[in-house]
Amino acid sequence: MSTPAVTDHRTLALLAACQGLLLINASGLISMQGLVGYMLTDTKSLATLGATTYVIGSALAAMPAALWMGRVGRRAGFMTGAFINIVGCGLAALALHLRSFPLFCAATAVIGIYQAIGLQYRFAAAEVAAPADRAKAISWVLAGGIAGGILGPESMRLARDWFATPFAGSFIVLAAYALLAMAVQSRVHVPKPTREERSGGGRPLGEIVRQPVFVVAVISAAFGYGIMNLLMVATPLAMDFCSHPFAQAAMVIQWHVVGMYAPGLFTGSLIRRYGTLKVILAGVVLVGGCVAVALSGTTVTHFLVALALLGVGWNFMYTGGTTLLTESYAPAEKARAQGANDFAVFATMGVSSFSSGALVSVAGWERMNMLALPVLAVVVVAVVWLARLRRAPAAV
Repeated sequence: MSTPAVTDHRTLALLAACQGLLLINASGLISMQGLVGYMLTDTKSLATLGATTYVIGSALAAMPAALWMGRVGRRAGFMTGAFINIVGCGLAALALHLRSFPLFCAATAVIGIYQAIGLQYRFAAAEVAAPADRAKAISWVLAGGIAGGILGPESMRLARDWFATPFAGSFIVLAAYALLAMAVQSRVHVPKPTREERSGGGRPLGEIVRQPVFVVAVISAAFGYGIMNLLMVATPLAMDFCSHPFAQAAMVIQWHVVGMYAPGLFTGSLIRRYGTLKVILAGVVLVGGCVAVALSGTTVTHFLVALALLGVGWNFMYTGGTTLLTESYAPAEKARAQGANDFAVFATMGVSSFSSGALVSVAGWERMNMLALPVLAVVVVAVVWLARLRRAPAAV
């Protein structure tokens, strides 16, 4: 695929709408999955296992989805992902009716495939943007997730008691949003893969992933996502343990997701002005601020401010990591590089999701937040390492 000379703003707007619908699904599921799991299983430390299987489904689909879209194109891939999500939501509603925790976990794994495919929206944005606009295009499309922060948890709250089985209506609503996503995706126009891209030429994957810029891009995105996921997944349970009602937890998740995606309106401009590495470091500082607030109290306000800071910090780390990643591959290598990056992101999320329920139940909310600090230190070391390499005569 040739690099466009002019940015396709119409396609960027459609991709931003798709991102919003994807995040309605993700934030809605996160706001209720821990409570659904707590309701369905007698082993309460496994209450967030549904989030883990969701991430596992995403991780297993990341590379195949990227390679497949490298052959058939973005539109077909995106629409297939939305259809798979409808199937997963149907399975989740059935699991609630049968009160089957294993089926619920299987359903979230299927829903996770939609997340893996949908995360490719940011790469599609880079593909329809002129080189000078790539960081802005990525951040603008991510900003579409603001709608997810507002509509996802609120829709789940409103639909929770539509039927005798709590949350069954919520999954029906998520399926309806996926159907709407298919309609929007059908209008997306991203140039089809060239013969070179379909052939999968270029360097071996091992050579691509050993590049310092690729390593730091993955560390920033994966560790940022891992910390964010660890704390976000545990928040509804932690607030429940603190006797805060579900409506308050849904509101906290709502503003957390707004914090994740609203900065997309300006993150690209910050990257262009100050550089990718400085924006990533700013994200680390903000996530550190989240930990400080979380350790200072457990009122609704503490949860709200901490999760908002976590969201903005994640945005800087994730957008910065994605922008770095686009520097690490040639067009023929993009599917493998993007798939490897997203697999690393989802694998890290899987570990954090699996640990989340047990940590918050056994170790407590405060100790769980402390675990984020050494991970943030690794990101700082990686960024400083790359910055020094770039200042050396043999620049990376």
